[in-house]
Amino acid sequence: MLRDAHPAILQSVVHAKSIHILGAGLNPDRPAHQAIHDLDDKGWRLVPVHPRDAGGSILGRPIRPRIQDGESPEVVVFFLAPERAKQAVMELIVRYERAAFPLLWFQPGSEHEGVLEMLNEAGIVHIVDDCIVRFVQRHHATSASPQEKGPWYLQVGSADQSGCSVWTVEHADRTHAPEHLEWCGDLDDLANSNHTVPQYIRSLKQPKESLVALAERLAHA
Repeated sequence: MLRDAHPAILQSVVHAKSIHILGAGLNPDRPAHQAIHDLDDKGWRLVPVHPRDAGGSILGRPIRPRIQDGESPEVVVFFLAPERAKQAVMELIVRYERAAFPLLWFQPGSEHEGVLEMLNEAGIVHIVDDCIVRFVQRHHATSASPQEKGPWYLQVGSADQSGCSVWTVEHADRTHAPEHLEWCGDLDDLANSNHTVPQYIRSLKQPKESLVALAERLAHA
């Protein structure tokens, strides 16, 4: 466990490209949703994760049902009840080796004593007793590698259950989660996710065609 005074915390946050925020859904009254607003202009690629609200978006940032396979999270923030935080931590432990393990940030109220004891014994870096938003504000922190926010991508199954899928490029917020979500993500996800949808999209790329151009072409096909 590290505390605010430890310089490694600030360095880990500042040099992270992405921050995954577990529990960030469409309800604007929830602290996790507000955290996206509070951190939006600081340069990080913010990744809201909320299974029920997946396919919606917050400030143009698509809400994923889970951390994408093929992605290497750097900072994972838990705005979850302790039992749900425990489940999320155990999933991360299964999915990622120690060398690639993210910094875990437990928002006040998300701590699970058994998990914290396990993390301490394993020497896995994690933060408690602090809020990620207050930490960033207190240190006037911004990303060392600012990420531009572009369009995001969505594939849903047809409402008539015909087996067809609809691929779209989204430039605005979706305030409701789609009923038949198949996949959603940003350009980073499209490039790196091991999900079958982005893998298939990448397979359609023509020589010298960018992923952005490919996504637009398929959306207008």
